[in-house]
Amino acid sequence: MFTKTKTIDGVPETALKGSMRDFRVMEGADLLGRCDAFYNWQDNRRRSGTWPFSRATETGPASSCAVRDDSGNLTTGVNFASQDYLSLSSHPAVLAAAKAAIDEFGAHSAGSPALVGNTSTSVALERRLAQFLKMEEAILFPTGWAAGFGVLKGIIRSHDYIVMDALAHTCLQTGAQAATRNVVLFRHNDVEHCRERLKEIRRRDANAGVMVVTEGLFSMDSDTPDIGALQELAHEYGATLMVDVAHDLGCLGKDGTGHIGIQNMLGKVDLVMGSFSKTFGSNGGFVATRSRAVKEYLRFYSPSCTFSNALSPAQLATITKALDIVESAEGRDLRGKLMTNIVNLRARIRARGMDCYGDPSAIVAVKTGDEALARMTARALPEMGLISNLVEFPAVGKGLARFRLQVMAGHTDEEVTAAADRLHAAMRIAQARLDAGFDLMEERLAG
Repeated sequence: MFTKTKTIDGVPETALKGSMRDFRVMEGADLLGRCDAFYNWQDNRRRSGTWPFSRATETGPASSCAVRDDSGNLTTGVNFASQDYLSLSSHPAVLAAAKAAIDEFGAHSAGSPALVGNTSTSVALERRLAQFLKMEEAILFPTGWAAGFGVLKGIIRSHDYIVMDALAHTCLQTGAQAATRNVVLFRHNDVEHCRERLKEIRRRDANAGVMVVTEGLFSMDSDTPDIGALQELAHEYGATLMVDVAHDLGCLGKDGTGHIGIQNMLGKVDLVMGSFSKTFGSNGGFVATRSRAVKEYLRFYSPSCTFSNALSPAQLATITKALDIVESAEGRDLRGKLMTNIVNLRARIRARGMDCYGDPSAIVAVKTGDEALARMTARALPEMGLISNLVEFPAVGKGLARFRLQVMAGHTDEEVTAAADRLHAAMRIAQARLDAGFDLMEERLAG
């Protein structure tokens, strides 16, 4: 489309083409030198203002804040790019708990959970999480990624099968690929297609272990599966269901138990895996199970648990205090404020002629489509005063680029309105600049 024009509004056509997938598989003997091709493409986008990644906040993930891009340019605006759904990362009680934990236990766990990295607070948090989810046991991991990777790599062996939703998180996909070559995808949230996959596996192999993998809330599309139907299907075919609740636990549902609670599946799912980094103000992850045997097996056979240091005392205190708030009347109030902001933002986006994916959640993914339009919009956002995350191929399908606005309970109504206004303005500016570039292209072709 851009073969006959050099630039559009000063942006080289090469900065509007290609994706990170182009550099995933590289060839040649020089392992380090092979990185140059990606860097050159990335730097072309960086210099043209179409590389909106790797930014750093100046003051933490406040609802409005300042950020620097990786060239050092400073932007101030409303912040809809941080994952702090209940605004607990700066809650005074959470901060006080973290500081007190450092005074009591020090700054570092100094050991693996399989050795002496645990503290009395980590043991207590595991019990609390199990109770919260109405499961028998829970085990902690150093990050949400480690939990997603580790539950698959820890349990699945090379002769087993994984049947996974096609849009499952990369930590789950990577864990599956590390565990077995027998990874089968089913169409997103399609229970009947999952059934076909399981039926075919059991036709070939009646005795292999099979794990069905899905998420409580998908972070790119803001939609959820029928968890009960998948659990019933897994049991019908002698399989185990694992649900990742990273984006809905704590922030959705009357009691904060996310879609598992909303769908009346508490205590009924075989395995529940989650992350603390979205709602609970800290790094860290967990796996909940109805079996002490499974917990102990993961502790010693999940490499991302066994061979990583345990969560620090400050992280444990942060998560525990955040869970206290989630389970309290204050937590219910915060979830109410969050949902009000979510509903209002979605309505204001649509009132301005834009659209968003999925159902109401803290993830409001605004449809953009064309990658060139998305990149030009991202270029305009700093001058508009909106901090948001561009998601493009291959994280989503080709031609399905979007801006993922992440909503916090602490956003004001004025900030919600500003986000809709500024994204709309940036998109209009971007489209006008692209249209002008297309007109120039036509003139050159005509000449």
